Amino acid sequence: MSSPKLSSFLPHPTGLRKLLHSGDAAAFRSLAGRHWPAAGPVLPRLSRSADHGLLWLGAAAGMAAFGGSARARRAALRGVASLAVASATINTIGKGAVRRQRPLLDVVPVIRRLERQPVTTSFPSGHAASAAAFATGVALESKGWGAVVAPVAVSVAASRVYTGVHYPGDVLAGALLGVGAAFALRGLVPTRGQLPAPGRPPAEAPALPDGQDLVVIVNRESGTATATAAQVREALPRAEVVECPPDALSAELEKAAGRGRALGVCGGDGTVNRAAAVAAVHGLPLAVFPGGTLNHFAYDLGIETVADVCTALGGGSAVRVDLGRFRPGPEGPGGAHGYFLNAFSLGVYPELVRTREHWSPRIGGWPAGVLAALKVLRGERPLEAELQGRKRPLWLLFIGNGMFQRVGPAPGRRHNLADGLLDVRVVHGGRTPGLRLLATAIAGPLTRSPMHAAVRRRRVRVSGLTPGTPYAYDGEVAHSQGDLMIDKLPEALTVYCPMPV
Repeated sequence: MSSPKLSSFLPHPTGLRKLLHSGDAAAFRSLAGRHWPAAGPVLPRLSRSADHGLLWLGAAAGMAAFGGSARARRAALRGVASLAVASATINTIGKGAVRRQRPLLDVVPVIRRLERQPVTTSFPSGHAASAAAFATGVALESKGWGAVVAPVAVSVAASRVYTGVHYPGDVLAGALLGVGAAFALRGLVPTRGQLPAPGRPPAEAPALPDGQDLVVIVNRESGTATATAAQVREALPRAEVVECPPDALSAELEKAAGRGRALGVCGGDGTVNRAAAVAAVHGLPLAVFPGGTLNHFAYDLGIETVADVCTALGGGSAVRVDLGRFRPGPEGPGGAHGYFLNAFSLGVYPELVRTREHWSPRIGGWPAGVLAALKVLRGERPLEAELQGRKRPLWLLFIGNGMFQRVGPAPGRRHNLADGLLDVRVVHGGRTPGLRLLATAIAGPLTRSPMHAAVRRRRVRVSGLTPGTPYAYDGEVAHSQGDLMIDKLPEALTVYCPMPV
């Protein structure tokens, strides 16, 4: 006699589905009939506020505007991107795969019910998916902000059962889908923490506990510099902190270089640029406190907070980095000579910087950047220049101090600040500058096309420039006197930097 097959002991798929539904319905009735203390005035409103992701978009905007750090802005951006992935999955696949009817409202008190009932199918919960995706995306970039957002996300998910528009199983499935969407996005676009630590040759620097023998110059009109300076005074009580306006910055940096064992600076990239030049000339190690709007150089070093710098100062932990340099070309007149930590550029970018700086005191840095981009791309003409001996029209010449790696569609972080290389990107002249610039950002480094090219170089020569042509370096704008040579001073600068664990 043959033994029964294993399948004979398993419920039929239809029977299993009915069993799961009956259990889910029983859980729904139990929760609907239970008293939820203090939930009445909160959960229905919270549920409505999350319609179409508006609650999460508002939270992201608040984090980006008032979070006060690049980590908060990254967390907000990743949260919104994760939400978008989850919503797209729900709307294209989830709702059509299981056409489940909404729960009956006869067991839900009238005071809990939403004024406008959803008309889509019940499984899975889109609100729960969006909440879980946003909270998970935020937490992947910032555990602190994730802890703030998580209770709100849980409350939104619970509100869908409380108001009677979803079964508990719908909410659980939506939440799992949202978490999966956030991790799937992380697989495509790594978080900052997933990226390898930058290659940084270690350097010798004096340990300065509590800031002893450190002089910090603060550009008080730069970004968050004034607030950051207060943190520096509290964290480093033995440091000398001098706040000054931009026009006195160079003089104060020179004076500070003569009375300290290390030079500190607090401000944006333009301020740090001036301090780096002084520190390199005087052979002093530099301590960079991020106090600007973007802080590219500090963040590429792994410095995001005052505490990061204090840790490095206390242990004498420092690295050597390359210093970009621009100077007159072989046939150019004198006068143009300077350094850059991040990038040097010609073409539309200098005008964009100038327009952004004009509007940022009135409307803020990020809105001013968008306005400047729209204005510049609409009204500018290609630049005529001879690059490496070949004359061509250019929309943009970007020269990075080190190779910029991609984090998503645009150039992001530099993994090696002492590689001896220039990251050269050219956007050729022609129609549709906006399309060409976008194609360059998406394509990334080391690519060639009719619209753009990206290569590695140790030096770049630019000739045929009209005197007075604007160029930008580390967010500052100046004007050329003629031909330019751009190269690097390898490992010319020592910077305090916490070592990766």
